[in-house]
Amino acid sequence: MKKIIQDLSYAELETLILSLGEKKFRAKQLYEGLMQGKAISQISSLSKAFKERLCEEYEDLPVAIKETYRSADGTEKYLFEYADGNLVEGVLMKYKYGFTQCVSTQVGCRMGCKFCASTLNGLIRNLTAGEILCQILIVNALHKKDVLGQGKEARAVTNVVLMGSGEPLDNYDEVLRFLQNVTADGGVCISARNISLSTCGIVPKMYRLADEGIPLNLTVSLHATDDVSRARTMPVAKAYKIEEILKACEYYFKKTGRRYYFEYTLIEGENCDETHAKALIELLKGKPCHVNLIRLNEVKERDLKALADKDAYRFLGMLEKGGLSATLRRQIGVDIGGACGQLRASYLEENDK
Repeated sequence: MKKIIQDLSYAELETLILSLGEKKFRAKQLYEGLMQGKAISQISSLSKAFKERLCEEYEDLPVAIKETYRSADGTEKYLFEYADGNLVEGVLMKYKYGFTQCVSTQVGCRMGCKFCASTLNGLIRNLTAGEILCQILIVNALHKKDVLGQGKEARAVTNVVLMGSGEPLDNYDEVLRFLQNVTADGGVCISARNISLSTCGIVPKMYRLADEGIPLNLTVSLHATDDVSRARTMPVAKAYKIEEILKACEYYFKKTGRRYYFEYTLIEGENCDETHAKALIELLKGKPCHVNLIRLNEVKERDLKALADKDAYRFLGMLEKGGLSATLRRQIGVDIGGACGQLRASYLEENDK
């Protein structure tokens, strides 16, 4: 497999260009083309000979959209294919304030959470920083018509969530490099405050992320109020206790000044009766946090069941009455398998027949 040129920062591209005996301004031409989602061979400002030279060492375009699914609510789900044939998913959610893209950080996942389809076949490999970035670059290019007339720096994707296939903190170095590149001036330039990173709670990496000083939105998958219950659906709970996670979150708040978020998937008969609501209030009340309640997207390979809408709103009401900042996440893309891992799993199943 060739190298990924989108892994490189602008400064690294300059170094590469000079090492190849080219003028420094070629780095700007190359960088601008890449940030527009173009393949190396499509950048018209570069000579054919130079592009061919680059393509001897670097992938022309590391990722392509293999399949696109459009929901009745406007959500778009993509099946991305990488140069080695591996597949990951991405989702584009359209809101009044802009477009939010959910990106994947790994092919598969090894965390084993029972409510997630991404982990069904385990971890295949990590994605590089550039492979993650390319998910955004090609979706921006796909939707460039939506921002025409809004200036040279306009982009369709304004917000990013690292909440697709994979555990971001299990691919720490590449994810950090992605964050540095996606927020860099002159590129996609998405504010760190418009980026959310979701983790199942790998405590040592949470502390490390806090020390990086990147003011993104840290989201932790909680889904239970005690360690024994959490371990039934999240194997990571055997390694890191809820008390440890809360301490890491407090540290993150002290280092960044950013409140933190908890995802809490409502699973019928598991974590969403009045007793659980009271326990969640006791656990989190008074902390600088917000709870995102999520209605389970059922995975056919699992026996977990979604909570009825009326019961989901009842649970939300109990939290709000108890003084917690909480919302029930709007369901989107249900008709196209909106939950991470579902599209890839179904595609692989159909093509293995």
